[in-house]
Amino acid sequence: MDMKEIKTIAKEKMNGLCALCRNCDGVYCAGQVPGMGGAGSGLSFQRAYQKLRDIPLVMRTIHDVTEPVLKTELFGLELSFPCLGAPITGTKINMGGGVTEEEYCTDVITGAVAAGTVSMVGDTGDPACFEFAVKTIRETGGKGIAIIKPRSNEEILKRIRIAEQAGAAAVGMDIDGAGLVTMKLFGQPVGPKSLAELKALTSSTKLPFIVKGILSADEAKLCAEAGAAAIVVSNHGGRVLNGTLAPCEALPEIADAVGDKMTVLADGCVREGGDILKYLALGAKAVLVGRPLIWGSLGGRKEGVQLIFETLKNQLSQSMILTGTADVSRVDKKILRL
Repeated sequence: MDMKEIKTIAKEKMNGLCALCRNCDGVYCAGQVPGMGGAGSGLSFQRAYQKLRDIPLVMRTIHDVTEPVLKTELFGLELSFPCLGAPITGTKINMGGGVTEEEYCTDVITGAVAAGTVSMVGDTGDPACFEFAVKTIRETGGKGIAIIKPRSNEEILKRIRIAEQAGAAAVGMDIDGAGLVTMKLFGQPVGPKSLAELKALTSSTKLPFIVKGILSADEAKLCAEAGAAAIVVSNHGGRVLNGTLAPCEALPEIADAVGDKMTVLADGCVREGGDILKYLALGAKAVLVGRPLIWGSLGGRKEGVQLIFETLKNQLSQSMILTGTADVSRVDKKILRL
């Protein structure tokens, strides 16, 4: 199975919700929420894609970097490279129903493990989804991260306990899901969190607590104050608010503000290994990949997800060689033309 075959099969199964465009830039699917697109006119998705593409890598080939170090450690886990699966749900309403929630959770967790990394799994209006997610985490010996929607603290705490019992490596909340349309469709209330509510959540567990969906340095500082172990600089794939900053635009200021206090992760339109390298140079310790894993699951199940990760890893290695970058833990901004 190769990437072309995976994409061909995935496109057929997505029933028009994703055209698997040559450039996955949010243009074809603009406004498709539910679906694969960005909210409103799709500008948040499109900006995240274009701003990352607009940052050029500076090629350097006079050096001795031939076997760059890709391994890193995150939340007590050794990863083969600094890339994790993003938490994605809604296989029926967003992806065409080509796989079930349980199949998707199994694919992304086991496919990531086979590639030497881990995936986050999410929470949605269907309570069975979270059960499937933690079940797969348990079966892989805790090699997965559970991310919960910004429900009431009482409901979040219930799910934290479930994740703990499953042995999850970390737990967190995608706080940028506060206005998510798909949750409203299921009658599931979500909303913003006060600093006091966030502190109550981070102090409720011994697991590393991740806050996903931060786009400003001031809120990154609040996460640090609240005791979060990590944040994800993200605009939720452009699916919640039209006209936001691109994650790559917000990342440098955020990394400067809190990078010495907590782990800074980033996501947004990672499509190839060079994108990972750009985010690392901008201050992230690791990145999340989202939509490509959907293609992998639909087109090749676990093996498809594994191939997506391994392709990104190989591309990252090549990009490091061609920029003179020896180690993912020390990526210099000089490889970018900002």
